[in-house]
Amino acid sequence: MVEIIAFANQKGGVGKTTTAINLGASLAAIKKRVLLVDLDSQGNAGTGLGFVRSSHNQSVYGVLMGTDSAANNILSTAVPGLHILPSTQALAGAAVELLDMDNREYRLRDALKPIIEHYDYVLLDCPPALDYVTLNALTTANHVIIPLQCEFFALEGVLHLINSIKGVRQKWNPKLDVLGVILTMYDRRYGMTREVEQNVRATFGDKVFKTVIPRNVRVAEAPSHGKPALFYDFNSTGAQAYLRVATEVVQKLEKGE
Repeated sequence: MVEIIAFANQKGGVGKTTTAINLGASLAAIKKRVLLVDLDSQGNAGTGLGFVRSSHNQSVYGVLMGTDSAANNILSTAVPGLHILPSTQALAGAAVELLDMDNREYRLRDALKPIIEHYDYVLLDCPPALDYVTLNALTTANHVIIPLQCEFFALEGVLHLINSIKGVRQKWNPKLDVLGVILTMYDRRYGMTREVEQNVRATFGDKVFKTVIPRNVRVAEAPSHGKPALFYDFNSTGAQAYLRVATEVVQKLEKGE
């Protein structure tokens, strides 16, 4: 059975795309078949995997609008076992266009149905907004991973997102759950980081991944080279952290957590 995981947080700059790319690469490294769906019009997931937007016509936009199939828009990456359904700037207006469409909450779910059986994991990289594009991701997914940067007000934003996820579960997708909260850009030298971690773990308990993603130069550099951290510098602390997160994800899903 395919596991469909959305990476969501309405706040930008928390590491959603970095986490989606590197977790996807880490899962592929342990022989899982992975599809990464870029739902952010900035297209950073594609860029981080070595694709220049101007060099291809493939886009999730046509898939959402119903003018093209998912199969026609999937690209193979340089990482064996990892494919991507990329985004383009055209997606910027999709949230508004979806408002007047039939079945507007389920267009992504229905479009992916013909191809998801080819994958073990489908990872949905959401935009930094709780709009109809994100709603499509949440009605498609089985699970949500929430990347959270260790900074002031971070917990408040996550609690708002959790309430939104509960609303989606009640109204549109009863199978949706929060797989976990992952602490990103973690720097133990700062008291704020340690304080946020304590508060998040006290609030969410076992839902918080044991592994934290450190603030790491090699992880930050990797997208500019079009590579996941794992393939840019395997031995970096960031790459190794994402490998541990991948192991935690597999274990959580096997245990049904």
